[in-house]
Amino acid sequence: MDEAWRAELAELIAIPSVSADPAHRDDVKRAGEWVCELIRRIGGSAELTPFGERELVLGEIPASDGDGSAPTVLVYNHFDVQPPAPLELWESDPFELDVRGEWAYGRGVADDKGQLWLVLKAAQRLVEAGALPVNLRIAYDGEEEIGGHTIADWIAQDERGADACVIFDGGMLRRDVPTIELATRGLVGVDVKVRTGERDLHSGMYGGAALNAIHVLTRCLDAVLAGPDGLLPEPLRAGIAPATAEELEAWSQLPPGAEAISEAGARPLDPKAGDEFYVRTWAEPSTDVNGIIGGKPGVRNTTLSVEASAEFSIRLAPGQDAETVGAAAERLVRDAAPEGAELDIVVKGSNPGLVRADAPAIQLAVDAFEQALGKRPLLTRVGGSIPLMPALTEKGIDTILSGFALPESNVHSPNERFLVPYFAAGIDTVAELFTALGRLNG
Repeated sequence: MDEAWRAELAELIAIPSVSADPAHRDDVKRAGEWVCELIRRIGGSAELTPFGERELVLGEIPASDGDGSAPTVLVYNHFDVQPPAPLELWESDPFELDVRGEWAYGRGVADDKGQLWLVLKAAQRLVEAGALPVNLRIAYDGEEEIGGHTIADWIAQDERGADACVIFDGGMLRRDVPTIELATRGLVGVDVKVRTGERDLHSGMYGGAALNAIHVLTRCLDAVLAGPDGLLPEPLRAGIAPATAEELEAWSQLPPGAEAISEAGARPLDPKAGDEFYVRTWAEPSTDVNGIIGGKPGVRNTTLSVEASAEFSIRLAPGQDAETVGAAAERLVRDAAPEGAELDIVVKGSNPGLVRADAPAIQLAVDAFEQALGKRPLLTRVGGSIPLMPALTEKGIDTILSGFALPESNVHSPNERFLVPYFAAGIDTVAELFTALGRLNG
């Protein structure tokens, strides 16, 4: 990284665009304005545009040929960052780019300012060479770190669309092992309240004869949990899009699942959990009870409780539909409740996102990564839920989701860092990717 580039990235890192802190609301906007100015310096146009209660950086960098026939590629990144606390654990100022050895340190250097910057520098390289073969549509937000939906709402309303989308907000599994993430899981959240009588009762007088709301609730929850084989009941597995042979081959090259479970300080759900770790967390739905309220926790008493509540969530596998699975979950819960129990159930959900491994944009991306890095990227998935991915999927926009952060990049932690050589490697890769995507629709 030369001194001019380092100084430019340092300006962006220095803006404390912490979206979770209202006191930094103007800093988030300032970071957005800084990004707009960089896009304009490259030769594009961009404005910090109000949308809903937030602002988006919306801009364009036209293809070098200028005849309007080039494919259109939508590019997404985010310019907000996590809070830096606890400050005492940082070895340098979190809002000062500090290069020590092979690492560059600073809040946002990996997630996602550093990657936003390298994507735009790749575009700049091609523009200056008169070799940008695609029209770039820029759509960045400043609320990713607080789970904002503004960008997904904008995608849903946007009528222009794109031939592909590029998102660099992820990372490698380890050094020199690039990945392209084809899918994200969806999410269904369910709140359940149970009532079994007018008031709590003396268990000595009514126990064994009257319904206990906590007992009812536990039976209802059991109806949506995994069985001995680690799989959810069939009604909750409807619509799964199985992993392809190419994906399964890539996953076989990953570290053993048992190691991933152990390194997290967790214990396996069943004897097959380690062997099936990647399939279960990327290509299967899962249910987790997130909280239970009932009785008088921590107090020794002999009361029969007539009210209890719980929240559980279902991570949806790619291919599944949130409305369908949510309705199935409600049916299972209600069917498990005995006569006389009153249930109040609220279900909310968002769909998963999935890009086919054989999609033209993905195949071009795989070749571009291999050309730039000398290594073919592994095709993986994301176990979590990203609202932007299903929004793009529903628009028919195939998305290349990747990145250059590493597991040891301390994302969301003190001393966030990015491997310095990966700035140059990232710029090379994105430039090669934009060049390859110029062959879309050809």
